[in-house]
Amino acid sequence: MKKYLLSLFSIFLPLLTFAQEATEKGLDQQIDEGFGWATGWFVNFIFYQIPFTEDIKVFWVLFPLIIGALYFTVYFKFINFRGFLTSINIVRGKYDDIDQHSAADTDLAMDGDIADTIRDESQEGEVSHFQALTAALSATVGLGNIAGVAIAVSIGGAGATFWMIIAGLLGMASKFVECTLGVKYRDIGEDGTVYGGPMYYLTKGLKAKGLAGLGKVLAVLFAIFVIGGSFGGGNMFQVNQAFQLVENITGGEQSFLHGKGWLFGLVMSVLVGIVIIGGIKKIAKVTDKIVPFMVVIYVAASLFVIFANIGMVGDAFAQIFNGAFSPEGIAGGAIGVLIQGFRRAAFSNEAGIGSSSIAHSAVKTKYAASEGMVALLEPFIDTVVVCTMTALVLIITGSLTGTGPANDAEAILMTSGAFESAISWFPYVLTVAVVLFAFSTMISWSYYGFQGWAYLFGRSKRAEYTYKIVFCLFVIVGAAASLGSVIGFSDAMIFAMMVPNMIGLVLLAPRVKEELTKYMNAIKARKS
Repeated sequence: MKKYLLSLFSIFLPLLTFAQEATEKGLDQQIDEGFGWATGWFVNFIFYQIPFTEDIKVFWVLFPLIIGALYFTVYFKFINFRGFLTSINIVRGKYDDIDQHSAADTDLAMDGDIADTIRDESQEGEVSHFQALTAALSATVGLGNIAGVAIAVSIGGAGATFWMIIAGLLGMASKFVECTLGVKYRDIGEDGTVYGGPMYYLTKGLKAKGLAGLGKVLAVLFAIFVIGGSFGGGNMFQVNQAFQLVENITGGEQSFLHGKGWLFGLVMSVLVGIVIIGGIKKIAKVTDKIVPFMVVIYVAASLFVIFANIGMVGDAFAQIFNGAFSPEGIAGGAIGVLIQGFRRAAFSNEAGIGSSSIAHSAVKTKYAASEGMVALLEPFIDTVVVCTMTALVLIITGSLTGTGPANDAEAILMTSGAFESAISWFPYVLTVAVVLFAFSTMISWSYYGFQGWAYLFGRSKRAEYTYKIVFCLFVIVGAAASLGSVIGFSDAMIFAMMVPNMIGLVLLAPRVKEELTKYMNAIKARKS
C-alpha cells in the first residue's frame, strides 16, 4: 500500500509544481484557454439560453427543474407543505421506534402485502437521520448562499428574492422524491458500507420497469458528471473562493498569503484528507457539528442586521413583492437565482440534481420515505431561510448596485460590506464562515464523487484511495490556479447531472408513492 501511495504521489507531483508556478508564470492562463477551447461546446450546450425577448433569455435547464418540481408537488399532493411537521418530528427522533417494530407488530398494524414488503426492507445504514441531513446540507449551504444571492438580487432586484423562495418551496418536492429513491435502491456492502444515489436507482429501478438499457446509460452518465462536478464545483471552486476572501481580509496584495494560494490549499488538503479517509461516518460526525454552527452564526448575524434596521423591514418586503412581478424581477429571479445561485457553489439547494440522495442513502432506516421526508427540509433551510436572510441584509443595507458583481469574489465582498455596515467586525467572522462553508462542501462532495467513482471503477481500496488522493491534490491546484474554464466545465457537469436524474425521477415516481403510503400507514398504526 505504501509503494502504491508513493507511486500515486509521484504521478501527481507535477500538479503541485504547476499549482505553485502557475501564479508566478501565468501558465495556468494558457492551460485555461486550451481547456476552454476543448470543452466550450459542452458548457455552451448545458448553459444555452433560450431567447424569449431581446432582453430576457432563460437557460433551458431551468425548465426540467421547474416543471419537474411542479409535477412532483402536485403528484404527491403538496408533500412539501403537508409533510413539513412530520419531517421535523422525524429529525427529532419522534418516530425512531417505528424502525424497531417487529414483523409481528407490523402484521397487526398493517395488511399482509405491506407487512411482507417491510420485512424485506434493509434496516442497515451508517448514519442517523440528523447526520444524513447535515451531511447533505454541508454540500448545499455554502458560498451560493453568500455570493450567489448577492449576484441574483443585484441583477434581478429585490423581487428576485420572491422567486428564490418559490424555487426553494417547489424544490422540496424534488428532493423528497430523489432521496426516497436513494434509500430504496441502495446497495449495502459486506462490510456494511452503503452505496447509493442516482447511479443505483436509475440502474435497479428502471430495470424493474423493463428499461434496463436506458437505466444503465443514464447511471453511467450521472456517475461521470458527478465525478467531474466533485473535482471542480465541489472542490476547486470552493477552495479558490475561500482563499480569495482570506487573502483580502489579511491585507490583499500586502497579505503574507499573497501569491501563496498553494500553501492555503495544502493546509485545506490535509484537513480534507483527514476527514474523507474515514468515509461517510467520519464526514457525518464533522458535518453534524459544523453545519448547525455555521447556520446559527450566519442567521444570528443576519437577524442582528435586520433588527438593527427594523424600521426598514416593511419597505424591504414591499420591494420584494412589488419587484417580483416586474419584468426585471422575473428575469432576475429565474436567471439570477436559479442559475447564478445554483451554478455558483453547487447551485444553492441542488433539488433535482440528485447529489443529495447519495448522502441520504447512508441513513439507518427501513423506510425509504422517512429519509425522503427528512430531505425535503434541505431546500427550506438552505434557500427559504439562509438565502432569504442574505437577500434581506443586502436590501436593508442598500448594498444593491443594480448591475451585479462581476464575479463571486466581488459578490462575497459585497455581502461582507453589507454586514460590516451594521457589525464592523463581522467580515472577520464571515471569512471564518466562508472557510467552513468551503470545507464542509468539499468533504461532502468528495463523498458524492467517490460514489460515482466506485460505481464506474469498482469498490476496491485501491480505487477508493486513488480517488481520494486525486481529490486532495485538486484542492491544492484549486487554491493556486485561476482555472476559470475548468470551473465552468465542472459547473456544467453538475447541472448536467439533472438530465439523467430527472428522467429517472419521473419514471420512478409511482414507486415513491408506494413508499410514502407504506411509511404513513406505519405512523398511523403507531398512533393507534
